[in-house]
Amino acid sequence: MIMRKTAFVVGMSVLLGATQSFAHEHHYGKPLTEVERKASEGYFADKDVKDRALSDWDGIWQSLNPYLLDGSLDPVLEKKAQTGDKSVAAYRAYYKKGYATDVEMIGIENNVMEFHVGKAVNACKYNYAGYKILTYTSGKKGVRYLFECSDANSKAPKYVQFSDHTIAPRQSQHFHIYMGNESQEALLKEMDNWPTYYPYNMTKAQIVDEMLHH
Repeated sequence: MIMRKTAFVVGMSVLLGATQSFAHEHHYGKPLTEVERKASEGYFADKDVKDRALSDWDGIWQSLNPYLLDGSLDPVLEKKAQTGDKSVAAYRAYYKKGYATDVEMIGIENNVMEFHVGKAVNACKYNYAGYKILTYTSGKKGVRYLFECSDANSKAPKYVQFSDHTIAPRQSQHFHIYMGNESQEALLKEMDNWPTYYPYNMTKAQIVDEMLHH
């Protein structure tokens, strides 16, 4: 288990290579199938949902929260406002609540997740706890993949859920994560706060470009 920051840093070069390929594949890798494309938009048959391993999220990931707060994501908000039902200010408030988190970085390797908050690093090995299909008020659907910390003494979140617009095994390009210590059921009710992470090695400009063309 990767328990110390030094251990995390030792493996960082390997993980960064992995995250670099994730970002690269988004533009140039295996294209989405029609089923995957529709699923990413919230439309899929329950029978098409498959179990996924935590390795689908392997890598080092950075929070989007700082980029929203410093204005870097304003071009994304402006584009959304052109076609959406909210003003730029309303979208900013929506994402400010959605992206809110103090976990600046997450590292995932060998079923271990590390959560970096300032200089503090908490880690735990996570076990898969299945998936849950959710139907939203809009009529669209989503899938959350559930994992649970195996160490009762760890200060890492006891329960985590991933949502990345994917419903079957595939390397994640970015993800929304739900974290808590109460229960999986309580997390499934959370609809307003979904901290979002992109590969650690992507620059702000690359992230903005990715979001504008997502």
